[in-house]
Amino acid sequence: MKLGAFSISLAVKDIAASRAFYEKLGFATLGGDLDQGWLILKNGETVLGLFQGMFEKNMLTFNPGWDQSAQNLDDFTDVREIQAALKAAGLDTGEDIEAGTNGPAHFTLTDPDGNPILIDQHR
Repeated sequence: MKLGAFSISLAVKDIAASRAFYEKLGFATLGGDLDQGWLILKNGETVLGLFQGMFEKNMLTFNPGWDQSAQNLDDFTDVREIQAALKAAGLDTGEDIEAGTNGPAHFTLTDPDGNPILIDQHR
């Protein structure tokens, strides 16, 4: 199972202050929209998402179909296949992605310590 690009998504209180802080650590903006309250930053292969007012807790994020630079991969495991495999392994993956669909979709699960994990396919 290929989970795709990995990033940590941070729930921040002040996105401008957070961006300024992480820029001092060498991160540069890869994408996002400051006015909408979200930015994606990158330093080397490390990807960090800043999200203001979108969710309560920090979360691990995987993007099937993307590499660490948000470029499309030719070979990847579709989010529906990932969800089915995790459900078959006994994990609670929340609401099922609609059967017979393709393209963008997502689901969330929680690790044993309460950390949310987002599997978010954009293509």
